[in-house]
Amino acid sequence: MDRRLTPRGEERRSQLLEVATARFAERGYQATSISDIVGAMGVGKGVFYWYFQSKEELFGYILTAGMTELRRTQLAAVSHSDDPLVRIPAAIRASVRWSAEHRELASMFEFAHRDATFGPLTSRLRELLIDDAVAELTSAMDAGRLPRGNADAQARAMLAVTDALATQGPRDDGRGGPEQLAGFHDAV
Repeated sequence: MDRRLTPRGEERRSQLLEVATARFAERGYQATSISDIVGAMGVGKGVFYWYFQSKEELFGYILTAGMTELRRTQLAAVSHSDDPLVRIPAAIRASVRWSAEHRELASMFEFAHRDATFGPLTSRLRELLIDDAVAELTSAMDAGRLPRGNADAQARAMLAVTDALATQGPRDDGRGGPEQLAGFHDAV
């Protein structure tokens, strides 16, 4: 819903988004109810419905905002170079770091990717990322810096590896943190 919000309204909406993100990440979409969200906030359902028409709309909003933030992070990471062999690892590092810093959103992305309702939303981001990687790989191939190959298949493989790295959180012993995971591609 598009409404003009007062500063207090913006604050309440941010609180709603924060609590909902935590609940969805902790319990999953199906197991989280609107009552759970507003109960954790200590408010009635009317507050929820002032900002969102449904749980589905709220979840989609959180996903879209998270994907937009991830995309901005990736674009900022690659903006310093025109070299595809610099840009590709920079995008991978940025994605893995972002996921490590936003574990709740990353968890929601994982669920959404497999869900019939939200899968198409996350698929648009995945296809955009694949298109970006194909362009970078093709550029490097055209410049003779990478051997010719199937750029689409390679891009999909890179995204799968990046997803796997991004979903591996730091281990209890402190190893496997964002920097180690983001740098993994250098060892491969």
